[in-house]
Amino acid sequence: MPKRNLTGWSYRTGEKGRNRVRAYEHPKTGTLYLEYRNQGHREAVALGHRNREAAKIKADELALALRRGESPTRDQITLQPLFDKYLREVTPTKGLSKQAHDRRTARLAVDTLGGHRKVATLTHRDLQFFVRERQRTGDRRGGRHAGQPLGPRILAYDVAFVQAVMHWGMGAGWLDRNPIQGFRVDQKRHTPNRPVLTGPQYDQLLAIADKVDPRFRLALILAHETGHRIGAIRLLRWNDIEWIQGWVRWCGENDKTGMDHRTPLTPAARTALLEAQQVSQAIGDQWIFPAPRQLGAPVSRFMTEKWWDRAEQLAKLDPEPGRGWHSLRRKFATELKGTPIKDLCALGGWKDPKTILEHYQRPDSATMRQALEHRRRLEA
Repeated sequence: MPKRNLTGWSYRTGEKGRNRVRAYEHPKTGTLYLEYRNQGHREAVALGHRNREAAKIKADELALALRRGESPTRDQITLQPLFDKYLREVTPTKGLSKQAHDRRTARLAVDTLGGHRKVATLTHRDLQFFVRERQRTGDRRGGRHAGQPLGPRILAYDVAFVQAVMHWGMGAGWLDRNPIQGFRVDQKRHTPNRPVLTGPQYDQLLAIADKVDPRFRLALILAHETGHRIGAIRLLRWNDIEWIQGWVRWCGENDKTGMDHRTPLTPAARTALLEAQQVSQAIGDQWIFPAPRQLGAPVSRFMTEKWWDRAEQLAKLDPEPGRGWHSLRRKFATELKGTPIKDLCALGGWKDPKTILEHYQRPDSATMRQALEHRRRLEA
């Protein structure tokens, strides 16, 4: 049971000796807990987040349940309210892309397994059925992905979300156990295609970039020069550019890793940004890539995908599955293989060096020949 916090933030609701519930903050981690009496014993459950307003709401709900004589153990909870609570209390703390995935996958899980199904009755067979349905219906995102077959990695990502909801439900006091603990999607035979954009291919795309859209040209240069994801690039604002110091600031809430960091601007990136600002005359918190028809919004992910598809056609690049914007990120990591791994992680916004080695960097003949040329003789 966590140490009681007698000096930090807390919130009390209900009547003492009857249905008193106390929400409080852990003194070291900041995690929020609910404390209540269950058959004379003090119980405390972790909420799994640090949102004080959400903790107050949960405390009020639990106090009302205790007043009605309902047991705090919630193995009677069904899928719809459990997912609703997770989406309301936890999802808003994540990045925008993960929020969209949470909402989409929650809807699919509820539609497939049934919103009125008791969570405690779920089995591994139910998750297998969910996976089969996801395979049958294909990609449910819009744009060019709609209806495409799903690979094991996406299926595993969806199952991981459902598992996360169950785990959170235990910590929040809604479940006594995770009924689908241990279920995994088999990925043994899956070898994803991760092509790297070559230098000549980049030159071909850059040559026709203005024919696609001036914003595409800027996005292409920034993706090439910074090695960052297109999802983080399209959400840049003009006040994220530190002109005097020569840095660009990446907000964690706009990036998959959730990591706030800064990286240097290369001359090519700085020049492209200056040219774009002179045309747009935008400053401050205005978007660098504004949506064409939606005032005050950034360009959508689907629009950036359309830009890429159009650019490949105009550049007459042979189609290759898995290339896309991320091939520039792989190019960045591969071309900087000689950089100290700590610096490379900081430059590209990677948290784990292992990710770079396993998924981004590729062997190439030039690097291998250079290594052999600089091979040192081993002396005794």
